[in-house]
Amino acid sequence: MDTLQSFIRVPLDQLPFLLLSILIAFTVHEFSHAYFANKFGDPTARLLGRMTLNPAVHFDFMGIVLLLLAGFGWARPVPVNRENFSRPRLMGVIVSAVGPISNLLLATLGALIYAVLLATGALSPIPVSRLQEAGEIFFYTFISLNYFLFFFNLIPLPPLDGYRIFEDVAPRSIRGKLQQFEQWSIFIFLMILFIPVLRDNTITPLYTWAYYMYIDSVNFFYQLFT
Repeated sequence: MDTLQSFIRVPLDQLPFLLLSILIAFTVHEFSHAYFANKFGDPTARLLGRMTLNPAVHFDFMGIVLLLLAGFGWARPVPVNRENFSRPRLMGVIVSAVGPISNLLLATLGALIYAVLLATGALSPIPVSRLQEAGEIFFYTFISLNYFLFFFNLIPLPPLDGYRIFEDVAPRSIRGKLQQFEQWSIFIFLMILFIPVLRDNTITPLYTWAYYMYIDSVNFFYQLFT
């Protein structure tokens, strides 16, 4: 057990809550991409079975492994053919943005629900302290993970949504040059993983922001109901 813990960044007793939060966050994120792409006239994702809330079709094995081992990861990107859009660049930006926005909304909804439970004392009658602790761990994990994914997916590196947004708003001459570097994205992520100075200046601050967003949002909604 200690050997397994040495490889995973989260405590093992929190792992089930993290996996459940990942399941929800990744599924809603990818579904949002597929739904809006189809809404704007591109049926690619729908025809490939990606416009669904079935988590199995959205999970990327390497992305999940890296999330557990390195603290960041991704789901299977939803295929989008921007040529099917009537306004490719504008609708491309929207389709890319709805993924991170869905995580922001999930985090906000989680904070609202948790604050209401705290303010109304709904968790207090639970007699078993372990159940109370489980509820606290789940809401903390779910809310902070979704805030983290919101920030993380806006990083302008492929295959993340921030890169696709930047690609759509960039001039055509720059877009052509950007595509030449997409094949190197996995190496960039590995450098971030194994070079501490890169990690400390890229991924680590996102966890700090997510934590403060968790505190601020729960406190904000708690104050509204007390």
